[in-house]
Amino acid sequence: MSEFENTTEEGGRRSFVRRTLLRGAALGATVPLLPAAAGAAERSGDATARVRADSATLQWLGTSGWRVGIGGRGVLFDPYITRFETGLFGPKGSFDPATELTCDEDLVARHAGRPETVLVSHTHWDHVNDVPFIAKSTGARVFGTETTYHVLRSLGVDAAQISVVKGGEVLDFGDYTVEVVSSRHSRNAKWSYFAPGTLHAPPPRAPRTVSDLPEGDTLAFQLTVAGGPSVFFMGASDVDERAVAGLRPDVLMAAVPSSRATHRYVPRLLGALGGPATVVPVHWDHFERPLSGPPQPDPVMDLDGFVAEVRRCSPTSRVVVPDYATVFGADLTPTS
Repeated sequence: MSEFENTTEEGGRRSFVRRTLLRGAALGATVPLLPAAAGAAERSGDATARVRADSATLQWLGTSGWRVGIGGRGVLFDPYITRFETGLFGPKGSFDPATELTCDEDLVARHAGRPETVLVSHTHWDHVNDVPFIAKSTGARVFGTETTYHVLRSLGVDAAQISVVKGGEVLDFGDYTVEVVSSRHSRNAKWSYFAPGTLHAPPPRAPRTVSDLPEGDTLAFQLTVAGGPSVFFMGASDVDERAVAGLRPDVLMAAVPSSRATHRYVPRLLGALGGPATVVPVHWDHFERPLSGPPQPDPVMDLDGFVAEVRRCSPTSRVVVPDYATVFGADLTPTS
């Protein structure tokens, strides 16, 4: 989640051809996500690209959230759709940690679809708030930390639907695999963050407010479609370089930091992951405004500075700044 700097603190590449699939004609350019429609390959200008709407889709749900379609199967990562107000984006000191949790079930159902898998990076409200409803209404299996497990159980999710992961697991779903990666939470200007802590037992009562949801350790996930590209999902702006050793994703969903407290975050991240072909900045938007409008930047986040640093550190990476409405589609079959 955002590190609350604006409220509570002061101021070895894979040779596989698919790594070229998602590169644009102008490498290093900032471009919108390509719509999943006929002719998208031609618009990209890349003769090697083959974009098909029926192969796979990616749609940004704001914050760090994504909806992934793989044929008729659905995967969600950190789906936070309700986006209620906490005062976080107001004047300094207006953030209210006692803000009550709420879920707009109709809205969430429209955006979430019918996923079979939900991946949760950590247990702050802007990552997990809507997950209990999604799990209970769709029967989806949720993967997350022990803290996520205890929070979901306290909110009525069946234990049989929750799989606890720690990092290092490689999970086979047939059409796709998910590699679980130990990660780290973002830091604010004072090298801290909101609501640290973990749960090793059920909470004394079900969470009712945003402060009732501790971070509970942070994970990242690399999803690889069989015969197609791999996507690395982050829910916070830090990286454990040793944990990602050997991973070479085609697409990196990179969380934008709100401070410089994490040493050389961008070069360390891009170096550890081998300079992904496509870098997509996430978690830079004002996530208390509805998904029905265009994304508005979090005033604390320097999105332009982040994009410029990505270009300096990995000049061959294509930078894609997403919006809420665009659906990205790519041919997930390697080309010869």
